[in-house]
Amino acid sequence: MTEQDILDIFNEMIWVIIKTAAPLLIVSLLVGLIISIFQTVTSIQEQTLTFVPKLLCIFLAMMLFGSWMLNNMTGFLDTLWSDFSRFVR
Repeated sequence: MTEQDILDIFNEMIWVIIKTAAPLLIVSLLVGLIISIFQTVTSIQEQTLTFVPKLLCIFLAMMLFGSWMLNNMTGFLDTLWSDFSRFVR
């Protein structure tokens, strides 16, 4: 196993992490932005108002994107395990 192989594995791993986390982060960002705009317009200064809607939306996003996220992670692991004989010398 060369240094380039290790760097390639880590590079692919980082991209899988980014692709897997992106839907949940985007949902959280959008819900937080919408609630912040609502708080600004209505002059409600309650800091805990954002937690429950964000939590609910994250759970919904996990239900919607969960299988896709799991397929991304298992695809990466399948590729890693199928190339395992190449890495062991």
